[in-house]
Amino acid sequence: MHTAAISSNTRILRPAEALQSKQGLLNADAISAESVEARALWMGTVSLPPGARANAHYHADHETAIFVLSGGGEMWYGDGLQEHATFQEGDFIYIGAGVPHLPANPSRTESMVAIIARTDPNEQESVVLLPELDELVD
Repeated sequence: MHTAAISSNTRILRPAEALQSKQGLLNADAISAESVEARALWMGTVSLPPGARANAHYHADHETAIFVLSGGGEMWYGDGLQEHATFQEGDFIYIGAGVPHLPANPSRTESMVAIIARTDPNEQESVVLLPELDELVD
């Protein structure tokens, strides 16, 4: 990751190489405990290739804010993933702490790319997988 210090508490970063997260997304970390010693924030990009979906999961005790840069998708969320919503480029998405969710990209040709911010500077530590819910979504 490229980082330039402007001062001891200000940095300019380029995202790290995208890696597969526990929940099956391609995350590129930027702001985190590791990169800038953030105490309450993680921020980076996430992408879902055409036809891909994440594993059902939630983030214990942490809120998530998402801005969809390109593409779109759908998400099942809530108890038993009983709720469903679609989203598109330009949409903002909020997911409350502890809310089960499963995002997917139904497009056959276009990736979904988004910027994500989470109140967890160690982004993957709060991920709780819910494999029992994965089969509820076709």
